Amino acid sequence: MAEQYGFFVDSSRCVKCWACEVACQQWHEIKAATVHRREVREEVEGAFPNVKRAFTSLSCMHCENPACVEICPQGALCKREEDGLVVQDKTKCIGCKTCGTACPFDVPEYLEIEGGGFLMDKCDGCLSLGRAADETPRCVNTCPTKALHFGKLTDMEAMADEKGGARLEGETTPSVFVARRQH
Repeated sequence: MAEQYGFFVDSSRCVKCWACEVACQQWHEIKAATVHRREVREEVEGAFPNVKRAFTSLSCMHCENPACVEICPQGALCKREEDGLVVQDKTKCIGCKTCGTACPFDVPEYLEIEGGGFLMDKCDGCLSLGRAADETPRCVNTCPTKALHFGKLTDMEAMADEKGGARLEGETTPSVFVARRQH
């Protein structure tokens, strides 16, 4: 396999403006208040008046060992050879939700489809929009504070190291690095 791609999220730069979420929903024509391919999460610690907050924009982790791919009974999910991104073939998805159960990060979400039933939805790195290999996903392009980065995992790791960040932990080996705000 070619080199794995992934994300670096610099939480010290994220201001929870939701531009990444909105861009993702609009580019993918996802109805507001339904699913989030990308979601800004908030962590709070401490008690007033010493409260510390950090925001982290996350999507599919495009794991090196994705549990969702392994468990899908229809083979609707696969890990691409050229960049390691986990993508979905919506024509094979039956909405059984086994991938959502298997994902340790609770990433897959389900869209209600016309006529009843559900269809899984998740980040595909904007490949479904025709993103070229040398382009970045729309969420990264839209981030006004440059908190989001996408590229070869070795490059993302180097950026995280510069900021005191680390790879997210998990037995599926997520392809996401995060630098938290220094307190």
